[in-house]
Amino acid sequence: MSISMYQASVPNFIRQLQALSAILDKAIDHASSQQIDPATLTGSRLAADMLPFTNQIYIATDTAKGCAARLAGVEPPVFPDTETTLPELKARIAKTVDFLGSFRAEQFEGSEQRTVVLKMRSGELSFTGQDYLQGFALPNFYFHVVTAYDLLRHQGVAIGKTDYLGRR
Repeated sequence: MSISMYQASVPNFIRQLQALSAILDKAIDHASSQQIDPATLTGSRLAADMLPFTNQIYIATDTAKGCAARLAGVEPPVFPDTETTLPELKARIAKTVDFLGSFRAEQFEGSEQRTVVLKMRSGELSFTGQDYLQGFALPNFYFHVVTAYDLLRHQGVAIGKTDYLGRR
């Protein structure tokens, strides 16, 4: 039996976003118990030229909702990237999970061959749906989720691999 485009995308995005939300709970608890300004966490970066933690959440959520929408042939919702606190970022994740939960597997039928065009600063990128999912959206999504994890871990938040995997 083969795996559908829906099965390869939406449930994985939801599971990982829920794990990320639980990690943010631990970050909130860490900031409170250690009397750390939460802005230290949300503004953290590993290198001066990298995007801060907040942007990692923006991009992960945008990638998940954008991928599902494009594969289903619908317009993705636009989130304004104004969240600055950990609770606001958790709300953004929840809003993304709600959007992802609105899809049905039937909406993805035939999407492996659907043309997906992304407008990037450097120009347009064109993919088949399957190439977009496997070679762009999933790697990009996981990159930003793990970067958010790494930033919090680097700041001393007590999280581990099982938190990242969403296994408690």
